[in-house]
Amino acid sequence: MASPTDDPPDTRTPTELPLPLRWLLKVFAVLCLILGLVGVFVPGLPTTVFILMAAWAAARCSPALYRWLWHHRLFGPMLRNWANGGCVSRRAKWSATLMMGLSSIILSFTQAPLWAVALASICMACVLAWLWRRPEPARNSA
Repeated sequence: MASPTDDPPDTRTPTELPLPLRWLLKVFAVLCLILGLVGVFVPGLPTTVFILMAAWAAARCSPALYRWLWHHRLFGPMLRNWANGGCVSRRAKWSATLMMGLSSIILSFTQAPLWAVALASICMACVLAWLWRRPEPARNSA
């Protein structure tokens, strides 16, 4: 298992990509990071998926940003768990369940059409079913 002091998995060097593509990936990484940070505070907006996308992009364009994400106290464990077999912590599963449940409840009290409420709730239920089937990290790496 990886520890917080381990280096992130090897990535391609950024010089393999053309400069405009590296800048586009860097902008994408920063945008995903911002959305992930907003997702920490906004119910219904995912954090983990945006951090995973930010790390993916950063690994291809900015080794420094990727290392920063890998060693970050909040985002690092998510990335390391995912890198070690697609694991998701039980705390993250419960947090997602509570936030999606709250989002469904709030959505049901809005003026949204019934079909939209039902579709959003079904999508969230499918995501939760997939999420709860993901393995959990070993106790010492959680």
